[in-house]
Amino acid sequence: MDRTRQLRLAKDAMDRDWADPELDLDAVAAHAGYSRYHFLRAFRAAYGETPGQYLTHRRIERAEEMLRGADLTVTEICHLVGFSSLGTFSARFKARTGLTPSEYRVQHVGSGASLIPGCYAMLWAGGFPAGPRSATLKKRAGDAPAYGDEQEATAPDRRAEP
Repeated sequence: MDRTRQLRLAKDAMDRDWADPELDLDAVAAHAGYSRYHFLRAFRAAYGETPGQYLTHRRIERAEEMLRGADLTVTEICHLVGFSSLGTFSARFKARTGLTPSEYRVQHVGSGASLIPGCYAMLWAGGFPAGPRSATLKKRAGDAPAYGDEQEATAPDRRAEP
């Protein structure tokens, strides 16, 4: 496989998996079949920026879209686009756009369609994280059927009788 195609595979992996916080230089280099240091040099030579810079730009672009169109907090957007630190996210966002995420939202909201409710945006982005809160909600529900299960619980048995 030629060098350009190998680098393109790695770049495609970053474009596809940009929100994965586990996506790191070793994982991306493996897509290209390079060692991490050789991949870093080859990627910079081909695209003019490091893989980390490219991935950060992709994540910031997605964050811009969410800030303009989704009714989510800046912290929720930070985690949805793959950053684990709000401080790092805000600093990188400001370095790229010249505005903090909150300033960006104030400046750009209202110039398009109304905001998408946060619950829909979270489901679209992969759902809500499973954790202690979801277990607490299940306990509170008790033995009540889940949404959509009511029909199943009261529906007559439709099996064919012999």
